Amino acid sequence: MSTSSSKEEKEHVEDDLEQAPTHATYIEKDSASSISPEHREYLIQRHGTIDLDPLPGFGNADPYNWPSWKKITNLVLVAWHACMSTFIAAAIIPAYGEIAEDFGTSVQNVSYLTSLQIATLGVAPLFWRPLADRFGRRPIFLLSLVVSLVGNVGCAESHSYSAMAGCRALVAFFISPAAAIGSGVVVESFFKKERARYMGIWTLMVTLGVPLSPFIFGFVSYRLDYRWIYWILAMINGVQLILYLFLGPETRYLRRGVSHEGSNFKQQYLTFRRIDTKPLNFLDFVRPIAMVMRPPVAIAAAAYAMIFLFGNVMISVELPQLFLEKFHFNPQQLGLQFIGSIVGSVIGEQIGGSMSDLWMKRRARRGPDPQPEYRLWVSYGGYLLTICGVVVFLVRTEQAPELHWNVTPIIGAAIAAAGNQIVTTVLITYAVDCYRDEAASVGVFITLVRQLWGFIGPFWFPSMFANVGVANSSGVATVMIIVVSIVPTILLQWKGTSWR
Repeated sequence: MSTSSSKEEKEHVEDDLEQAPTHATYIEKDSASSISPEHREYLIQRHGTIDLDPLPGFGNADPYNWPSWKKITNLVLVAWHACMSTFIAAAIIPAYGEIAEDFGTSVQNVSYLTSLQIATLGVAPLFWRPLADRFGRRPIFLLSLVVSLVGNVGCAESHSYSAMAGCRALVAFFISPAAAIGSGVVVESFFKKERARYMGIWTLMVTLGVPLSPFIFGFVSYRLDYRWIYWILAMINGVQLILYLFLGPETRYLRRGVSHEGSNFKQQYLTFRRIDTKPLNFLDFVRPIAMVMRPPVAIAAAAYAMIFLFGNVMISVELPQLFLEKFHFNPQQLGLQFIGSIVGSVIGEQIGGSMSDLWMKRRARRGPDPQPEYRLWVSYGGYLLTICGVVVFLVRTEQAPELHWNVTPIIGAAIAAAGNQIVTTVLITYAVDCYRDEAASVGVFITLVRQLWGFIGPFWFPSMFANVGVANSSGVATVMIIVVSIVPTILLQWKGTSWR
């Protein structure tokens, strides 16, 4: 693009946005009446219509104006990056026994290496979100991968429990950005009508990281030294870094009060200076916590966190311990038990993502655009599936005779995973739709609640199993899901519109 063309685009963007009622980077579709004729003609040539929500700016650097292949390629990279946060945390699950023997400690203590990363993944995004808002998503993602690579090498070379714990905490801190601000990337790249489908890709990858990792590394731990897990993770980070350098453009695009200088290529790939010059202060790092004062986000986060705890964390963390004790499985056999959770998550996403978008579109055809609360109807199926899956998993695990494995607990894990994924996509998409101009903050807050609640779980699960019984613990899980997830969602559908 020529310099004069770039200047013309910049002027049109600035003129248009001065007239548009905007907030942050989001331009409502109602602003279409105030855009210039040139801007209108550009959008019609690019999209075939100006009936777009949100309304894109005037220029090819705006992510809304990218071709579909470019948006999807970038989303895949970000979703893979998000997957690596949970993938790395769960990677050592099949090797708990080997690590415990190596360091002369208990399997329960080794499981805290996973819990440590779960907690770090929840807190760290508070630090990264304001930096990603100021400097853009791309520089933060690149830094994240570089330090994660180094940290995984450190884990591979650690020869004490404390050294490995420190390196894993470092990795979790730096690998965390995409798992939280990925919601912002989706909102910055895709229109509202397709948001749940692509939000679902991101949420599915975050979820899949937990069962997929032990499934793969069960083979590695059994056939090689468990330290190869860390070397392979470092190699994956290296591949991600290379791909992101060439295929991961910047999605943070301000549409008001700024001038976009340089070519489109430079803006998307070569800009490492501040994008948003607003002063950075302490409140920026804790602002996502203020979402607790917004009932739609706070209730959705709590309801989702409870489902994630039982449908994902409990099964993933406790399965190796329960099956190791009852069936004496080796790491490879333990890893294979996660197939159910993988299959269930993929199936659940088809309902939580594409089908919930179709649910909203069908309602929109009968009248005005539905309120975000209408999407919550889809979540009830996810709640019931999670309860059913957890009951089957725990009851059938206790009923299985010693050293006589059967597949029914894994079927329960698959059902719970499907329910967890439905709830994940529906509730996160709902929360983002309520406050779409603050999508990154919403993602950070939900991640914080989810990860901290998931971190606490492994500390009290063993006591619950010992005092209540494995099968009877399903009753505890059912009651907690009803009280914290189902009832508040009913309340949210009733009062959510007025609260917003």
